[in-house]
Amino acid sequence: MNLHEYQARQLLGQAGVAQPAWELCVTADSARDIAAQFLADGARLIAVKAQIHAGGRGRGAFKNGFQGGVKLCKTAQDVYDNARAMLGNVLVTRQTGPEGRLVSKLMITVAPDIRKELYLAVLLDRSASRPVVMASTEGGVDIEEVAARTPDKIIRESVDPAIGLMPFQARKIAVALGLRGDLVAQALRLLLGVYSTWWECDATLVEINPLCVVGAPGGKEVLMALDAKLSLDDNALYRHPELQAMRDLAQEAPLEIEASKFNLSYIKLDGNIACLVNGAGLAMATMDVISHYGGRPANFLDIGGGASREQVAAAFKIVLRDPSVKGILVNIFGGIMDCDVIATGIVAAAKETPRKLPIVVRLEGNNIEAARKTLDESGLTFIRSDSMDDAAQKMVRAVVN
Repeated sequence: MNLHEYQARQLLGQAGVAQPAWELCVTADSARDIAAQFLADGARLIAVKAQIHAGGRGRGAFKNGFQGGVKLCKTAQDVYDNARAMLGNVLVTRQTGPEGRLVSKLMITVAPDIRKELYLAVLLDRSASRPVVMASTEGGVDIEEVAARTPDKIIRESVDPAIGLMPFQARKIAVALGLRGDLVAQALRLLLGVYSTWWECDATLVEINPLCVVGAPGGKEVLMALDAKLSLDDNALYRHPELQAMRDLAQEAPLEIEASKFNLSYIKLDGNIACLVNGAGLAMATMDVISHYGGRPANFLDIGGGASREQVAAAFKIVLRDPSVKGILVNIFGGIMDCDVIATGIVAAAKETPRKLPIVVRLEGNNIEAARKTLDESGLTFIRSDSMDDAAQKMVRAVVN
């Protein structure tokens, strides 16, 4: 589950992470009032930031023609004008896809005097099965670009989950970032706060980009988080009702919301061949082999290893609700899963839907003979296959024809 930037800032602020003053608003009038107060308190520059679940907001474009989801303003009137152009309109970035995201909230924040931009993140190192803190002196740009161009500039510090991030590790990271003097002590507090947020929220990622050294009154330099991204582990949300309450369904695809109600892992893509698979690895392999034979997957869908008949039927109906889908490839390996449960669910859902699309079914494993009998006696037409490779080829041919 993803959070808005303002929600991530709230959680980081509770852990003592320093950041510029900000407020949330939903109208242009309140944006102007907030900006006027910040300017009266001594701010020289105000940032207006659209709140959507996607990166690249500053380089994005609204469907009404307005450019940029992040604007720097010198006056309260400028803030008002930009807020009016953003609120109620759809912002398209490289992460939203062409459909974009509707902007209904804005963060109005003080834009400080930036002296240096850094990068900081805490995430799970799956190969080592422990948290890792990543940092870089190359802040303000995508970390993927830094990894590709200058991998030596990425600092990695592995953390023992039993004891957490230690102060000596935080100091080590601060020094590696080129911080000196009082900034090291500030970095210690900030790093421990960021790690604490990651751990206490059961997050998969906390990212601050940029983490900035900014000028403060009296010539002092201060370390602050100027942006924040926080993603939560869906499997741990039952422990955090207060975080579940932060979910913004308006920022999620309707089909993905429907899938989550049945505990299905579904992600919509831009192809026309729907995939219904058990197991994330097999689902990705299925998508790869479809692409290999010239097809385009319409979704990632993992029904899990112990799906019920109702879940299978729900998954089938969900993929059929995507108007771009021209065919469905069912690829199931029944280890724990009973193949006949899959077959029964597919038949039940197919009989209820008015859309008649080519359906290629590859089932192997537990109770396969009963599953084949269920399909054969259903009175429906299924294209049977005994291998993933063959199933993908048949599916691509069926869609093309």
